[in-house]
Amino acid sequence: MVKYILKNTIKTKDVFVIYNSFAYVYDNLTLDIDYPGWADFIEKIIHKNKKEASMVLELGCGTGSFGIEMSKRGYEMICLDLSSDMLDRAAEKAAEEGADILFLNQDMSSFELYGTVDVIVCLLDSFNYLIKPAQVQRMFRLVHNYLNPGGLFIFDVNTPYKFENILSNNIFYEVDDDIAYIWENEYNPKTRKARFDLTFFVRNGQLYRRFDETHFERAYDEGEIMQFINQSGLKFISVYDHLTLRKPSLKSERNFYVCRKD
Repeated sequence: MVKYILKNTIKTKDVFVIYNSFAYVYDNLTLDIDYPGWADFIEKIIHKNKKEASMVLELGCGTGSFGIEMSKRGYEMICLDLSSDMLDRAAEKAAEEGADILFLNQDMSSFELYGTVDVIVCLLDSFNYLIKPAQVQRMFRLVHNYLNPGGLFIFDVNTPYKFENILSNNIFYEVDDDIAYIWENEYNPKTRKARFDLTFFVRNGQLYRRFDETHFERAYDEGEIMQFINQSGLKFISVYDHLTLRKPSLKSERNFYVCRKD
């Protein structure tokens, strides 16, 4: 059974409403993401730091691919996202897979649950979409509130190194028979905010439909993140390089943080 609850707590002055048309091409653009591999990694962290975990909340679930993978492994999943379009697609996929998932249409910086959970995850740089520190602080307070004692908060971030050296002010593009896109970046190192302008051409019969998206992310350094963790009352456990249990290097592009509620 797929449960989809429209509980919109979005405050438009604090967030950018995105992912409307993008929801329909997101899965095609993320075919290279090894979701079983991501689930393996998250499970390693859970088993390393917590003996038992049954209920997991995913913040910023997108089209639900990670949540569905975790549901297949026996976890009771709650998946939350800002975009109702993303959740529509996630619910369709969950129904096709027979995954029993509760989907909530909420802002991850001001969400509400009916109870507590064992693990909360925020993956695929969803964290970076919170461009105001006050949003991050609210999210951490809510994470602390809704975690069971001993519960884990696992999240990843695009690093400042990635913003400055990989994304920077570059232009990326990809063209295939069904979808083509141009991705233009603009990064301000003073504010550490990035603007991504995406133009898509999606095949519709013999023609192509064009639509445009603008996304925003912010780089947070390790010092800021540690301050958010400490202010929330969570205990910092470790930080890892991308999908490994190794410590990050100065050139790591994605870091994973693990915290626990004592």
